[in-house]
Amino acid sequence: MDPRSNTPGGDGLTDAEALARFVADGPNELPDPERRSRLRILFDALSEPMSALLVGGGVLYFLLGDTTEAIVLFLFTTLSISITVVQEARTENILDTLRDLTAPTALVIRGGERRRIPAREVVRGDLVEVREGDRVPADGRLTEARGLGVDESLLTGESVPVSKQVGGAAPGYADAEVGEVKAGTLVVRGSGLAVVTAIGEASEIGRIGRSLRLLEPEAPRLRAQTRRVVTVFAIVAAVVSSGAVGLFVLLRGGWLEGLLSGIALGMSLLPEEFPLVLTVFVAMGAWRISKVRVLARRGDAIETLGATTVLCTDKTGTLTQNRMTVVDSYGDGALLARAAALCSDAQISRGGQIVGEPTENALVAFALKQGADKNVLTKEYPRVGEAPFDS
Repeated sequence: MDPRSNTPGGDGLTDAEALARFVADGPNELPDPERRSRLRILFDALSEPMSALLVGGGVLYFLLGDTTEAIVLFLFTTLSISITVVQEARTENILDTLRDLTAPTALVIRGGERRRIPAREVVRGDLVEVREGDRVPADGRLTEARGLGVDESLLTGESVPVSKQVGGAAPGYADAEVGEVKAGTLVVRGSGLAVVTAIGEASEIGRIGRSLRLLEPEAPRLRAQTRRVVTVFAIVAAVVSSGAVGLFVLLRGGWLEGLLSGIALGMSLLPEEFPLVLTVFVAMGAWRISKVRVLARRGDAIETLGATTVLCTDKTGTLTQNRMTVVDSYGDGALLARAAALCSDAQISRGGQIVGEPTENALVAFALKQGADKNVLTKEYPRVGEAPFDS
């Protein structure tokens, strides 16, 4: 440990130091978005104005002794709420499964040994090694950088990889933090060592997430329109019921009978089909977009997507795939493909995915089409030296 900077030397932290910092700072993870249980989803569905109105109407019918109408209202409400609960609970379960499958890991040096650990166990002061294809687990200050390039589009929206080096700014990046790596960014070339300076919510991506949680979401238009409809029906029902009660009392003189008739008339004006129709259409929308591998966590998102009239988006990596492709070559294609693959730092993962910078990915994919596997070539012609290209 270097006592002047409170950061590790080449051997990294000891196990005891890492444990003490983990206990003091907590895990290296962002707060999970609030998971909605089935009970919470049920409560949210019942709190919708139309559903609440139908439930209230059913209770009144039941108290008045009209069990048939009460059952009809309860049936409509139960069916619509059941569809909502099943669809949203199923989406929550799928999202939880995806989070478990994509739990990240980190390569750290502790006590002079390299260890692969869950990213949530990374602590301040850890010496982390990042390589091509790795997701940076925490904010850190570089102590070594070997041709390191990082895709920071998650933070900046810019798809062009940023060259990193130890210390000051690189040419063309005077304002960039080129001596640091940020949590969540992707290493697309080279490798490096970094001392962790911030984890979890204290990291750059954590601060962004914290600020986003302060935003108040706007109520969907469909919900606002439904509330207006409920308000209109409630006012009309109240006026008609009051008029009916007054006429009944004037003509027949019975207050109790007039009140019961007025309530029954008001309840008959309730649009009990609305909640079911709206719920079914939202569920159909969720099912249709799930066919193209899109999950809607809440039904409100379906309505918002359907009401979108203007969509503003970045081009690279959004409208386009941020992929390059070799469409033609000149000369000996097989020889060119082998040379290009050997000069590339892109790697072919076990799953067959090519990981690296877009240009080098294209060269490795071109070599594969020519029958030259990068992994096989690397074993046949191991790299003994490197002269980094700088344009």
